[in-house]
Amino acid sequence: MSKAFTRETDADQDDDGDGPAPAPLPAGSKNYMTPQGYARLRAEFTELMEVERPKIVDVIYWAASNGDRSENGDYIYGKKRLREIDRRIRFLTKRLEIAEVVDPSVHFGNDQIFFGATVAYEDASGLERTITIYGIDEADTAQGQVSWVSPIARALLKARVGDVVRMQSPVGVQDIEVLRVDYPPPKPV
Repeated sequence: MSKAFTRETDADQDDDGDGPAPAPLPAGSKNYMTPQGYARLRAEFTELMEVERPKIVDVIYWAASNGDRSENGDYIYGKKRLREIDRRIRFLTKRLEIAEVVDPSVHFGNDQIFFGATVAYEDASGLERTITIYGIDEADTAQGQVSWVSPIARALLKARVGDVVRMQSPVGVQDIEVLRVDYPPPKPV
């Protein structure tokens, strides 16, 4: 039997244990994204399909032509990297297919909180914080960005400046007051 269609080692059977699992979407919901977030995922997909994957396939082909694959590091690493790339491509394909691109600038000047809003709020202890509500695949908590499905975003959505909303947190229910709501300005046409 040709080795091209067999697994190299038993360790290869755990394909999905290599990285953090992507954030799941709530059942039946859409994958909301900003136009910039969609463009970033689309660019990553294109890079993987047109540059990374063909390069790795060439390396695997070259390494396979060298003979014994069982101790061929280029071949083994190449196959592993190809599986990682293919897994990411499948993930991106699924997420891009269900993406609902929402331009937050359509709410510019509005004081109600919707997807894409930058919100300044104050908690019960008087601490002021600022967050921006983004899609699951584009939020970066280190940058003050939260997913629209996070507890803080769900509590704030549809609130207005001056509203006090209740948020369920790990330490219990907290009251937070909305101080400011900002949206990016529309881009000139």
